[in-house]
Amino acid sequence: MAKKLNILLLVPLLLVVNCHSTKKWHTSTLLVFDTVCEIKIFCSPSKFISAMKETKRIFSNIEDCFSPDSEDHSSLIVLDLFRRSSEVYQNSNGYFDITVGPLSRLWGFLDKSHSVPDPQKIQSALKHIGLEKIKIKNDTLILPPAMKLDWGAIAKGFGIDLASQTLIEMGITKGFINAGGDLYCWGKNPDFLPWNIGIKHPRKSGFLGVMSISHLGAATTGDYQRYFMANNVRYHHVFDPRTGYPAQGKQSVTVIGPETLLCDALSTALFVSQQPEGILKKYPNYGAIIVDSDGRLYSLGKAYPFHLIK
Repeated sequence: MAKKLNILLLVPLLLVVNCHSTKKWHTSTLLVFDTVCEIKIFCSPSKFISAMKETKRIFSNIEDCFSPDSEDHSSLIVLDLFRRSSEVYQNSNGYFDITVGPLSRLWGFLDKSHSVPDPQKIQSALKHIGLEKIKIKNDTLILPPAMKLDWGAIAKGFGIDLASQTLIEMGITKGFINAGGDLYCWGKNPDFLPWNIGIKHPRKSGFLGVMSISHLGAATTGDYQRYFMANNVRYHHVFDPRTGYPAQGKQSVTVIGPETLLCDALSTALFVSQQPEGILKKYPNYGAIIVDSDGRLYSLGKAYPFHLIK
């Protein structure tokens, strides 16, 4: 009787263990950087709980360090991202610049009090812009008076990279993290194929086209994401740091490549620059899909699978 009892007790235990370790697709959402972040990963239920806990911790830390009101200028994570920002600043001839914070505030994009500023106020704000004005002393960023940092074009990509690489190191071999169009995907999708990523049409509902990618990041900068209309003119949140006005000439720029951080920053730099091909030559593993102000589509840099939706 004892042997039979042991066998009967063991069977339910095995069922519990198998149920606990069975891998399947899990989906969840978080609110990060004022946008919805969708996470889809293939793993066991217990690992999914751990993965979500770690992802929340990473994004919470990123938001605390890089919010518009943050005064953190000395933590290792801030110094790291500043150095990465400086690299893109130099390689883009200053078209990517995290010191455009005074312009974001002046144009009302921080508190949503949108208005077209007086030209004299724009010229005054430009005196406080220029990443080269920031110094590092005793492992602390030293900002001139009235300078305000705007990490919005790089911090989200930074967080996505940290979170996705952490999940991969946990043994999660396939999934994606998508925060408002900035994303990283790895492994195969539920159909055992590369991930199909839609690029939003900048002027219509639906998608412009679809990318098929894996183990890659992507990010889009567009004039349709945050903007206001005044006298039938569209004023958006992507500023040319040389003029103080929203950049002209493009509706959207999507960049694809190994790091979401660089996709994020480069999509802004290419959107602002009038010679985006020169910038992208310095990043041979990255490609861009650009829609100009007339709605014409063209690509630059490394070619990744892209299917236009007609």
